[in-house]
This record gives sequence, C-alpha cells and structure tokens, in this order.
Amino acid sequence: MRAPWRLALALGLLPAAPALASPPSSITDTTPDPLLASLLQQALAQNPELTKVQALTEAERERIPQAKALPDPSLSLGLQNDGFKRLEIGRMENSYYQVALSQGLPWAGKRGLRGDVARLGAEALEAQSTRTRLSLEADVKRAYASLLLVRSQLRLLETQAVFLQQGEAIARTRYEVGQGAQADLLRAQLERTRLNQARFSLQSEERSALAALNRLRAEASDTPIPTQRSFEELGTPAPLHPLEVQSKAEETSPELRTAALGVSQAERSLDLAKLDRRPDFAMTAALMPRGGLDPMWGLGVSISLPVWSRQKQHRAVAEQEHRRRAQGADLEGQKLLLRQRIQERAAQMDAALETLSLYRSGLLVQSEASFRATLAQYEAGRAPFLSVLESLKGWVADQSGLLQTQAQALAIQIAQEELNPGPTPAIGATTLTAAPMAAGGGGAKSSGASRTGKAASGGDSGGSAMKTM
Repeated sequence: MRAPWRLALALGLLPAAPALASPPSSITDTTPDPLLASLLQQALAQNPELTKVQALTEAERERIPQAKALPDPSLSLGLQNDGFKRLEIGRMENSYYQVALSQGLPWAGKRGLRGDVARLGAEALEAQSTRTRLSLEADVKRAYASLLLVRSQLRLLETQAVFLQQGEAIARTRYEVGQGAQADLLRAQLERTRLNQARFSLQSEERSALAALNRLRAEASDTPIPTQRSFEELGTPAPLHPLEVQSKAEETSPELRTAALGVSQAERSLDLAKLDRRPDFAMTAALMPRGGLDPMWGLGVSISLPVWSRQKQHRAVAEQEHRRRAQGADLEGQKLLLRQRIQERAAQMDAALETLSLYRSGLLVQSEASFRATLAQYEAGRAPFLSVLESLKGWVADQSGLLQTQAQALAIQIAQEELNPGPTPAIGATTLTAAPMAAGGGGAKSSGASRTGKAASGGDSGGSAMKTM
C-alpha cells in the first residue's frame, strides 16, 4: 500500500489554478494608478521631443509681431558740393550736407494679412504640439501596459514551471513504483528545461519594455520600475460607439485642426497675394544744412510700380489658389481617414471583447477541465503522460491568449483616445502557446515562446504578441 500513498501524496502537491482577475477598471479609466500618473508626469516634464515642439511653437508665436511690423526706416547721409577745388558749403547755395530719413508704407491691409498668416502658422504648430503630447501620453500607457503584460507572462510561466515540477514528481513516483515509464520522467524534465527558452525571451522583452518606458521619461534605460499592479488589473475597455467617438474626435483631432488652419492660412495668403498687386509707398524727409546759409529741407513720396505683375503678382495669386485647393483636399482626406480608423477600431474592439468573453466563459473553463481530467486519467493509468503535457500547455496557452486579447483591446482604446490616424500600435509580448507534440514521445516542436494565436491577434501574426492594426 505504500506506492499508492506516495502517488496520492504527489498528486496532492499540485497547485490550484491561477486566478484570472478581470476587474472592470482600465488603464484609460479614472481608476487611480499612482505609478502610471507619476510616469506620465515625468514624461510630460522631461521628454526632449515634447520640449522641442513646445519651444518651436513659442518661436513661431514670436513671428506674429514681426510680420505685422512696418519695414525698418532707412537713414541716408550725403554731401553736395559745387566744384572740385574746395568745399563750398556756406559759400554756394547749392552746396550742403544732407540727412534723410525714409519710411516704407505697405498698402493698407497687407500688414494685417501678414500677421494673420503668421498667427495661423503658430496655431498650426501648436496643434502639432498637441499631437506630440497625445502621442507621448499614449506611448507611456502602451509601454507601461507592455511592461505589466510581460511580467504577467513571466508569472504565468512560473506557474507552468510549478505544474511541470509537480508532474515530474508524479512521473518519478509512478516510475519508482513500477506504474510509469522512464520516458515520462525524461519528458517532464525536458519540458522544464525548454521553459527556459520562453523565460529568456520574456526577460529580454521585459528589459526592452523597461528601456522604452525610461526613454520616454528621459531616464537611464536600466532604471528599475517596480510595478504594484498586475496586467489583469488593467481591466477590459468598454465597446466603442462610432457615432459618439467620431463626433468627439472631429472636435479634438490635432490633424483636423492642423488641416483646417492650413485652409485658413491659404485663404489669407491668397488675399495677401491679391493685395500685393497694389503698390507700396515710402515717405522721405530730408534736412540739408548749408553752413552759414539758411538750411534747406525736403519731403518726398515714392511709389512702387508693379509693371511686372503678369510674371510676379498674378502668378503669386494663381499659386495661392492652388495651395488653397490642396489644403481643402487635405482637410477632407483627414476627415475620411479619421472616420475609417474609428470604424476599424470599433469592429476590432467588438471582436476583441467577444474573444475575451469566449475565453472567460468557455475556453479557460474547458481547457482547465481537460487538463484535470487528463491528469486523473494518467493517475489511473488510462492516458499517456504526453497527453498531460499537451493539455497543460493548452491551458497555459489559453491563459496567455486571454492576456494577449486583453492587450489588444487596451491597445485599441489607447489608440482611439490618442486619436491616432495611423494603424493601431500593438501592446504585446511573446505568447505561451501549446504547439502540437509528435506522437510516440518524439518531443514537442515548441515549448514556450511561439507565435501568437488568432484569437489574440486577429490573424496569423508571427513573432510579435499581436497583430498591428
């Protein structure tokens, strides 16, 4: 009776299934996260790219008063003398010194239009600064989520290692009491060794995520970031409602604002080009001392003659008309792209949330039940140890797939809050997948790190944790 008691004791050492918490809060909700808030604050205060754009915006604002200012006056000094033999100032009426001051005067309205063009350019750059800030905040959230995801995957890997360790203990006990084969013991040892491959890959990704997050906040790449929350605690985003999202996005999108300001700037530039066909003026005042004789003075007005307007001013008007049409087309194109991205992300979010529901209500429950049943069958001698390993890896792969699908949903929500006009940047890590094993004890084709499953990525995407949308 000693052998069955040893086997039962080994089976009793198996750990309980890891809890898969899924609280309703999200990384983009108002749920307080002191660490994330601190990371965002540091990034906004220290990120060089944001500092650069903000400085360029301030520089552009300084151009507004310059554009509205009058041209610099000119001062001219001169001497007029009768003859070449001697200086005749004070002796001859037409000999004198001359001091003249000239001030250019643009046609009425030109200065105001130039100021408007400069002001709209500064506002456009300010919208670009808003884009940089939104993208920086989104990058910090993505990097933070990636770090939490990798660390959750590492914990899941360690859970798998515990199961394999206990499985090895069971296989050893069965082998010692003559109820199991030595191949089962060797297979358990082999799978535990293969877990190191996935562990090394995830540790490398953890360092990469840490370096990315530190770069965004202008810290040394190896500065540690101790996290208190788990990735599961970031929660599940809410579905996207395209009409509501589109209305808000069209009001706040930096790209739409930049394009709209470009249209206004092109219209002001066109008005200015039309005014440039009008002549400019210059006023000149001169004083001419004549030594002992009474001084002379003079006033004058000069006017520019646009005699080459067909080659210059008319061409400038045509140029600005083309630019205005181009800016209008750019605005419409940005609107269409924004609507497309909103529809895409709404569909992707629906698919991700349905997949999450499938994981939680079916796949995880079924895969755990399958593993427990297979383990019981192996205990009773009715299933090979290879089936236990396959069902264990399938269960772990489903838990990893749940994390990856949650990461996909978070990536979609962050990209939408960022109002990102491009494809959705991914949040991901190496997935722990269950690769098929060769029959007859030939060994697993893959033991841990492998490609992402379709449920997590929306397609057959290799290498990365999820497909970039």
